[in-house]
Amino acid sequence: MLFGIISKSGRYDGGTFADPDIAFEFASWLSPEFKLYLITEFQRLKKNEAYQNKIDWHANRVLAKVNYAVHTGAIKSIIVPTLTEKQKKFVYAEEADVLNVALFGMTAKEWRESNPEIADKGNIRDYTDLLHLVILNNLENINAELIDMKMPQNERLVRLNNIARKQMEILKNNKSFNYLEYNDNKI
Repeated sequence: MLFGIISKSGRYDGGTFADPDIAFEFASWLSPEFKLYLITEFQRLKKNEAYQNKIDWHANRVLAKVNYAVHTGAIKSIIVPTLTEKQKKFVYAEEADVLNVALFGMTAKEWRESNPEIADKGNIRDYTDLLHLVILNNLENINAELIDMKMPQNERLVRLNNIARKQMEILKNNKSFNYLEYNDNKI
């Protein structure tokens, strides 16, 4: 990267070269039309970038919600029939918190209390990164299977936490996932 202006003499490789910021500023000074074009293009690119980020995030979050249906289906068919009406009111949130504690180390309520400035705009899952969303999708499916196997909740929590830690370690060093995450961040 250039830092300033460099002038070289020579028949074929000579010329004046400048840092892009300096070149844009100079060209903007020379031509108001160019300056307007530059501003318009910048605004268009930022608008497209924001739109793409919104789409990518939405797709990741929708995937997590779709898998949650598998999770709640297992709860509905295995756990709910054995509960009283009073207990049924809390079972879905409690089971969601099993996943939250296994992956994030805290319940939804604990997250809201520690993030009051954004808690009214979403939940812990809305503010997590791609790595955690991928692992959450996996944990939802695994927990559904463990529920089908009638494994007690405390045992499921321990197993899910161990799985989450293993997947975190594996995916953090995985070239394919790193490429996906890099492109997600770049967009």
